[in-house]
Amino acid sequence: MPDDRTELLSDDVSDPLSDDPTEPLPDDVAGVLAALLDPADPVHAALLRQVPHLRVTGRCGCGCGSADFALDVRTVAAAATGAMTVVAAEATLLTGDGECPGEVLLFAQGGYLSWLEVCSWSDDTEVTLAAARGWLRARRPH
Repeated sequence: MPDDRTELLSDDVSDPLSDDPTEPLPDDVAGVLAALLDPADPVHAALLRQVPHLRVTGRCGCGCGSADFALDVRTVAAAATGAMTVVAAEATLLTGDGECPGEVLLFAQGGYLSWLEVCSWSDDTEVTLAAARGWLRARRPH
């Protein structure tokens, strides 16, 4: 019998959003993961190697785009994040006007990517993963 972590993260038989485990991640999710994870950081590099194996299994009902992941843990190695659920990466969101409407948090459970959360601190600015991707991309040096 698989341990709880494997069962939770490798539930690859009933994906409500995709029947194809090879389907690419949605652009908003892939873009935010690319912006959050620094390949020069060894833990982030290990998490980046998991990204091609991720599937989105659920989205927040409010429309923000927060995403739950499924990952067959037999296909990739765990990152050195520890056994607990941790924030593996995070970023404060800044608009072009310098407003700070929220943040994004990437969670790992037992060394495996488990969900991506976008949090809004603003009543005036719509904060979604798609918007976060744009704001994070604008902050990168060109």
